[in-house]
Amino acid sequence: MRKLFYEDCHLTQFSATVTGCKQSEKGWLVTLDATAFYPEGGGQACDIGTLGCVNVLDVREKGEEILHLCDGLLTVGETVEGEIDWDRRFDLMQQHTGEHILSGLINARFGYHNTGFHVGAEVMEVDFDGPISPEELSDLEKKANEAVWKNQSVKCWIPSPEELPAVQYRTKRALPWPVRIVQVGDVDSCACCGIHVAYTGEVGLIKILSCVKFHGGVRLEVVCGGRAYRYMTAVFDQNRTVSQTFSSKILETGEAAKKTQDALAKEKFRANELQKQVFTSIAGRYAGRKNVLHFEENLEPGQVRELADRISRAISGFAAVFSESGSGVSYCLATQDGDLRQLGKALTEALNGRGGGKPNFQQGTVAATREEIRSFFDGNFCVK
Repeated sequence: MRKLFYEDCHLTQFSATVTGCKQSEKGWLVTLDATAFYPEGGGQACDIGTLGCVNVLDVREKGEEILHLCDGLLTVGETVEGEIDWDRRFDLMQQHTGEHILSGLINARFGYHNTGFHVGAEVMEVDFDGPISPEELSDLEKKANEAVWKNQSVKCWIPSPEELPAVQYRTKRALPWPVRIVQVGDVDSCACCGIHVAYTGEVGLIKILSCVKFHGGVRLEVVCGGRAYRYMTAVFDQNRTVSQTFSSKILETGEAAKKTQDALAKEKFRANELQKQVFTSIAGRYAGRKNVLHFEENLEPGQVRELADRISRAISGFAAVFSESGSGVSYCLATQDGDLRQLGKALTEALNGRGGGKPNFQQGTVAATREEIRSFFDGNFCVK
């Protein structure tokens, strides 16, 4: 069976004879005397497309055969026209060749090996067995794109048994002949069964999105070609919105965001100081009392606790502070001298709540109206 995808990586249409067709649980498994459909392997997903009037849903290699999972029956002996989904194929070739460029550069500089490779629906993940600093990563990305712009040829071939020992190529382990070599210009030479673009210029653009520690090395998230273009376009559109929001130039949004963040931090500090004064004033109104029930709107849980603490310091019993916001009703029970755990337990049981804490601090949420809360305390405790 001829593997047309190796003969011409840009072949999108072909004619072939059906040599087998068997029904399976997921569809019909079709074999041909020649195919341009690349089967899944080497970290690269398979091609999809059509054979005659049926859709090719999946392609796998089994032994010497390539099985095309189709959604319909084909007749053995008939000649069919095949057409692959070129947009998908070209995208996968861009990602895979971009990976080779990066892997070759990283191997040449650090001696690291590519220990994992997966092309997902949105990004490509590539794993390496050593650390890479942000500065080194930036330089590697620059050199990877320089390799793209040189538009060097990508050569794929199988050396003869006699030629193979003299061929220098990346591999993590010794491989028996036959070994398919992919040579990407002067950047990389690697044993690989995948399909690639014919020239590095077809990769278009290589963009590294992230680098995280992974199994003693790093995992890179990368996009190439059309994916990189779409990603950078989305980033530009987002930044344009940020630019308009901050009334800044599009290349100065970072500084504008920092200034805004600093201004917000100052305003937050000022607001917190004013809030402390308000809480102190509220607590002062209850000075000398015993138990206090207080409602205050739109407080965060931490603010509820702070207000309860300030009130408890001004009275002789406990303070029960409740605040209703968009997320529900938060509460805090506070006292300077006493154990509020039984009160907290009774509160959550009666008011459909959840909470807990220390003996002198009980905090949580309830699902109850203000009237129901007031009724609970009026019936059990003397509060004002």
